[in-house]
Amino acid sequence: MTRIALCQIPVSPDPPANLERVRQALARAEGADLAIFPEATLTRYGRRITGLAEHLDGPFVSGLAEAAKEHGLAVIAGVFEPGEQRVHNTAVAIDAQGTVRAAYRKIHLFDSFGAKESDLVEPGAEPVVVELAGVRVGLITCYDVRFPELARALVDQGAELFAVIAAWGSGPLKEDHWVTLVRARALENTMWTAAVGQAPNPAEASDGYGVGRSMLVDPLGVVRADLGTAPGVQVVEVDHEQTAAARATLPCLEHRVLRVQQIVK
Repeated sequence: MTRIALCQIPVSPDPPANLERVRQALARAEGADLAIFPEATLTRYGRRITGLAEHLDGPFVSGLAEAAKEHGLAVIAGVFEPGEQRVHNTAVAIDAQGTVRAAYRKIHLFDSFGAKESDLVEPGAEPVVVELAGVRVGLITCYDVRFPELARALVDQGAELFAVIAAWGSGPLKEDHWVTLVRARALENTMWTAAVGQAPNPAEASDGYGVGRSMLVDPLGVVRADLGTAPGVQVVEVDHEQTAAARATLPCLEHRVLRVQQIVK
């Protein structure tokens, strides 16, 4: 079993306020092995991210690391790092000793629904799987979840769990898209999937990012937990024996026909 805290927090434009919310959430995550926070936990989206981006040894990630060590659990959270011309939208993975174990820089940028993330963000280049709390976790950020080839690449790198972090944009059908896509990535890969989004925060921002609906989905696509839209922390259990059982029933990963990919190319 792996116990995961789904930490659906509202995100402020102010990094110190967000770090305090992380600390408060971790205090409510008693018994968890891994706590997952949303994309852009450092600060809300907007042109401010270019001025507030920090290196991974900066005060925000250092604060995350201190909090992880204090509470004795691993942490995944979204930050912004300075890039060459723009910034990187980064998922940072920190172990229970407070050591940064990996940084995944978002590959697929949200140039859709009238937004243009690429104006501010440089794309990453490499899928990332990191071992945290004894589990190999594949990292997926928001718009990435629309691209099944990324999830399949993480499977090929040995992922045993997907962690999807998001600041999902609101709007017609958008919440439906989120739920459908998270469940699809879990089901088509027979993979436990922990997906955490920002809670809506109309009191501090009117940008429309954050629909909540953080979820745990099992390897057969069944939603085991759904936090709705309110801020909250819920500790859920991942039973890895159920992954083996699901794959015995639905061995679709074994049935892959790799030459199909070669034909398409």
